[in-house]
Amino acid sequence: MFNIDSQPVHVWDFSGQTNLILMNEWNRSHQDYCHSEQENLLEVQVYAMSDSLTFKIGGTSMNVDMSCGNFGRVSSMGLIGLENLGNTCFMNSSIQCLAHTTKLVDYFLGDYDSDINRTNPLGLNGELALAFGELLRSLWTNDRNTVAPHNFKAKIACFAPQFSGFNQHDSQELLAFLLDGLHEDLNQVKCKPYEEAKDASGRPDEEVADEYWRNHLARNDSVIVDTCHGQYKSTLTCPTCNKTSVTFDPFMYLSLPVPSMAKRTMTVTVFSTDGSREPFSYDVSVPKFGTLSDLVQALSAACSLGGDESLLITEVYNNCIIRYLEEPSDSVSLLRDGDKLAAYRLPKQYEKSSLVVFTHKHFAEHSGVDNFVTPQMKEFEAPLLASLPEAVNGLTLQEIYLKLLNPFRFSKIISSSTDCGRGDSDCAVYSMDAAGDCAVNLMDTTPSSSDGNVHSAQLEDGPERNQCNDNSCEVMEGPSETYCGEADVSDKEAQTEQFGFYLTNERDDVQRTKIEMNDLDLLEAKPNRLHVSVNWQHSASKQYDVSMLNNLPEIHKLEVIPKGTEDSVALHVCLEAFLKEEPLGPEDMWYCPCCKKHQQAMKKLDLWRLPEVLVIHLKRFSYTQFTRNKLETFVDFPISDLDLSSYITTENEQPYNHYRLYAISSHYGNMGGGHYTASIYQEGKGWHKFDDECVTPISEDNIKTAAAYVLFYRRE
Repeated sequence: MFNIDSQPVHVWDFSGQTNLILMNEWNRSHQDYCHSEQENLLEVQVYAMSDSLTFKIGGTSMNVDMSCGNFGRVSSMGLIGLENLGNTCFMNSSIQCLAHTTKLVDYFLGDYDSDINRTNPLGLNGELALAFGELLRSLWTNDRNTVAPHNFKAKIACFAPQFSGFNQHDSQELLAFLLDGLHEDLNQVKCKPYEEAKDASGRPDEEVADEYWRNHLARNDSVIVDTCHGQYKSTLTCPTCNKTSVTFDPFMYLSLPVPSMAKRTMTVTVFSTDGSREPFSYDVSVPKFGTLSDLVQALSAACSLGGDESLLITEVYNNCIIRYLEEPSDSVSLLRDGDKLAAYRLPKQYEKSSLVVFTHKHFAEHSGVDNFVTPQMKEFEAPLLASLPEAVNGLTLQEIYLKLLNPFRFSKIISSSTDCGRGDSDCAVYSMDAAGDCAVNLMDTTPSSSDGNVHSAQLEDGPERNQCNDNSCEVMEGPSETYCGEADVSDKEAQTEQFGFYLTNERDDVQRTKIEMNDLDLLEAKPNRLHVSVNWQHSASKQYDVSMLNNLPEIHKLEVIPKGTEDSVALHVCLEAFLKEEPLGPEDMWYCPCCKKHQQAMKKLDLWRLPEVLVIHLKRFSYTQFTRNKLETFVDFPISDLDLSSYITTENEQPYNHYRLYAISSHYGNMGGGHYTASIYQEGKGWHKFDDECVTPISEDNIKTAAAYVLFYRRE
């Protein structure tokens, strides 16, 4: 087992039955040792990693039985808990998983001091490797029940200040730091050569992949690389010129998305931007943690959006648009249950044009002292929006606004018995649509009276009015009368007097500038969004149905999932979601060498080379500037046979693509106050749950839970 040049070797007897261990020199020749009649005892530190060790000392065969029955307290080896030092369960969970990775245990229980790279500028002067080795050794003895990792935590805080203090952290983030830090501390490459990646230039993938892998190993050589590093193929395709770039990159773990089947019902009110239709609120179903792209797609289908239209979704608060939801990749989890959304139908040719946003106030009746009713200014809840024309003046803004109000205007039933002054032959009875325009001539279907006059008629879908066939008649507030000739001019003048227009900002909280109708030089430069505040006079409120402007519905609450129908997905579905082709995000644009500019390329990943130990991170947590969410989806993962053969794209046969699960880092609870544990399998001892200091057996049937966060597989 040892050669004659070995360092002094120590034997520790874990049986507790030996009272005396004799010392003797080891530095003698092998020949003298073999023929010595003295009793020579070695001190050998034996760890219970294998079932038995058989070796020869001085020609004598020596068998060390590592079974639990013969070694008494040896059964506790590897089953020692870690004390929680104050919200350090995330650290304990990751440590236990690494401390039960067989190849790492064998390495750190051996002599690795000569492997420490103390000059690596990317490393931690070897201190992290030494601290981890010391901690791992303490977990594989039998002389204690728990270990307090004070020294190790101090080293972590020293080199990674984000893990200092006693706040809860992400176990996967710590795991990534540990693997990377241990690799750099143990990297045998003291001087990393510069290796320039060559273009594939039509060469076979196998040749290019091997070249990338040799370059990687030329700069990285450690037990972490040997154990945990794999390789995947990354293909980028330009959407404009179809230029393709192929690289083969190393990975230390796989971060898989967790597709969720859970749905969220959201209510959005859709407005027209040309006054052609009434607003309508739609209930749409989107993935619980989907994107704004999912919301736009569902809402477009619900409102029968035309091919020449687009939707602009906004968040409305305090009667103003506070946010334009224009980034398709943003998560709908940014939107809270009590938020209010308004969507606007825009012609696609005006999708990128300037917009005018109208906020408005009206007089509402208010009961004061002694039930005396007084009018009071009140803001409408929903802003109106339209495309801004090239020429902007007071009259165009008024015309745009009045057009947007058409769907809200009360329709009137006008008696045609009042002579319009032009004779019956010049008048007709029309049905009016929601916009106030004449839609159907009822003269052909409505019988005349005996005196030849046309009486008013009522359609099932709405009222009608009498109106002259030259469209010069208008309906006015008050008794049912028909005005002809110049009456439309007086009506427009009346409408002008009913509204006051003011330039303002997006919050409508600055000193406003009144817009005069004859102001032809309103703006020095055309803004991206022009904000106009409109004050209604008291008489205007009587002409419009403003209920939809006053009552914008909230987003619906999340639906309660009935017991037994919880969200679940298979691990291979997560893997396929990770490998599927998808566009790069706007912040990760790729520079196309053919187009000579950055493009939002399509990216496709494929597994190429798998490591001995495969670490799979399930992306349950999502972080934004405003929210933190956790997916509680149950992921059904295999325990004894994870077969990845169908996901390997290399043409070379790789028979070792079957894996067995041996450790799980689990997270219970929500983002704010969760708890981490580890479930670990040991040969001959089965599964155990490591909950900080407490280590208890657990059935294999109970290790699959929705709390599984990081999975550790070893190649079979």
